[in-house]
Amino acid sequence: MSGARLGWFSDAVLALLIVAALPLAIVAIPNTVSVVAALLPDGIDRVELMRAHGLALPAMMLTVPLAAMALRRVKAAHLLLGGLALLAVADAAGGYAGSVFVVGVLRVAHGIGAGLLLPATLFAVWDRAPVLRGLWAGMLALSLLGAQALALWPLDGVTRWQVTLQPFPLLTGIALALAAVYFVLWMAAGRPAAPGVRFQERGRLLKATAPAAGIAVLAISTASQDWRADLVILLAVLAIAGLLALASTGSRESRALSYTMVAVGVVLLPSIAQVTYVEMRGLGGPGLSGLWLPFCVAGLAAVAAAVLVRRFAASNRWVTSLGLLAMVAGLSSVRFLTPSPEGLVLVVPFALLAVGAAVALTAALTAAFTAASGQAGVGAAMFALALCLPAVLAGYLLGTGVQLTMVRGVSSAQELVDGFVSALHLWALVGGFLVVVVIVLAAVLSRRARATEEADGVRRDDVRENSAVSSVPAPAQSPEDGAPA
Repeated sequence: MSGARLGWFSDAVLALLIVAALPLAIVAIPNTVSVVAALLPDGIDRVELMRAHGLALPAMMLTVPLAAMALRRVKAAHLLLGGLALLAVADAAGGYAGSVFVVGVLRVAHGIGAGLLLPATLFAVWDRAPVLRGLWAGMLALSLLGAQALALWPLDGVTRWQVTLQPFPLLTGIALALAAVYFVLWMAAGRPAAPGVRFQERGRLLKATAPAAGIAVLAISTASQDWRADLVILLAVLAIAGLLALASTGSRESRALSYTMVAVGVVLLPSIAQVTYVEMRGLGGPGLSGLWLPFCVAGLAAVAAAVLVRRFAASNRWVTSLGLLAMVAGLSSVRFLTPSPEGLVLVVPFALLAVGAAVALTAALTAAFTAASGQAGVGAAMFALALCLPAVLAGYLLGTGVQLTMVRGVSSAQELVDGFVSALHLWALVGGFLVVVVIVLAAVLSRRARATEEADGVRRDDVRENSAVSSVPAPAQSPEDGAPA
């Protein structure tokens, strides 16, 4: 097989691997064990089991920056195989789980495996065909959109609670087989070199572990103790502010990508998770069967929009802001269109949220790639990805605080339903406000950075001009001027 044909085939396998692996990674986030609470045996503490089941996301967001740093020495093909193999082992062992400790271990394994896949897939597509980066961004948006529904889907009519630990074993096997094929193709191509994370970016990635650890401790603490709703909201807001402060470091393009990752993380999955629960059949909605068409339409639109933006409009910086504004419009439509007994109308908020996130991510990734000449920008992309998952958990905490506030003191089932709906509408308002803050913050800091760059350019021009003048020899004075000849 010729080199060009081998490269094309490798890119095709990598594209299929992204389509399979990213949903597997993100579907590990939702904690769904409460849905099968009736199936739990009497000897298991249900509260402790829920806490153990929630360990996947903290493990995942701590793994991402460490895996990104490891990619300087370990190849992406190795991490892809390792992450999927760990997911496969955890899925297989999940059927035999019988204690809280084993559930906690398996959920941590799911989080670590998923945390290896996210940076490894981004690293693998970074210097390949440009459309692959658009596909990666689109699939990330699609995975965040559908994670809650995908996690709930296998639980319909199950007879064993362990299904929550092995939701899609067949898809895991397919993804593992694709990773093995990609590894063989990578070996056959002579192990081509990939861009490395620069030393200064490794330092920033190490800093990203601090907020991830802090938010993880906060989430575990709130799950272990009866915290007041206002305190949870305050701490979640401080966590988001800390992530935005950390995202403000680096170059202009790096900041834009980091802001986008934080905004998408805080808003997309936490919002859709609440919409999914409100639209369940028991609360007056169409149930999961009525939500699949909106999810599919929005997901396909997100992937198509990401690929189109990468091909035709990726060089325009305003595209990122346009995508974030589409997310604001999607959150606004949530307030008016949910709850709805007809699932089809949810195409509007789902599509606006998913397409907006895909467009913003694709444009920001491309700007970082272009500004850094492709090779150096991978570190900035990994740093932004390391902020996305802590933002997801911070969004969950903020949404939980809002829900606790709205359902406090309810005394009937109808009041509880009304409280959840009111919490969703308030959360949509809060999420939209946060995205607007990110847009304004990015615009202000970008303008300030541009002004600083222009001032530095003027100063450099002045220095060069003065240097040129000082290097010209002074003319000799003539005798008529009264100076010696």
